Amino acid sequence: MAKPPRIAPVDVAAASPEVRETLSALPLQLNIFRMMAHAPSSLRPLLALGTSILAEQQLDPELREYAVLLAAKAFGGEYEWVQHVPIAAACGADPAQLAALEQGQLDDDCFDEREKAFLAFVQQSATEVRCSDEVFAEAKRYFSDRELVETILTIGFYQMLARLTECTDTPLDAPAGQRVLDALKPSR
Repeated sequence: MAKPPRIAPVDVAAASPEVRETLSALPLQLNIFRMMAHAPSSLRPLLALGTSILAEQQLDPELREYAVLLAAKAFGGEYEWVQHVPIAAACGADPAQLAALEQGQLDDDCFDEREKAFLAFVQQSATEVRCSDEVFAEAKRYFSDRELVETILTIGFYQMLARLTECTDTPLDAPAGQRVLDALKPSR
């Protein structure tokens, strides 16, 4: 049975006009956004950063999702895990890779050498903040400076969201999966 939230998500109908407008304009109505709305001056910047991470990074979307999942796992972010497993699958992660991530088997044969270097970089960054020179050098063999910085920002953003959802006991939403990706595609 789910715990009641420590802080109830913002009631859109009772929110300020600016918050109501922002939330109503979102293509997906998720509890995490309504929780963010308790910090109205941060709501739009947080949504913009999240959108840039999910839709505008150079980093391969499948790898981005590995970073999201490992960042959430490091901080016990159940909400982020539930939401991002189907997103990772939609971005190309197969069931064996998702199972290996969940079990912390980051050197499993289902990952190639590039992915293993990435996962080691993410894992150390997510759990120790600063990764070792060896792990960083191995990641640099495969990834550009831009991709590494995008990865670090992704880790930090999703660990912040894990803190938000875990500290407030944000009610879980059903996974939005592909709908998240579809909502971020530019309309033509």
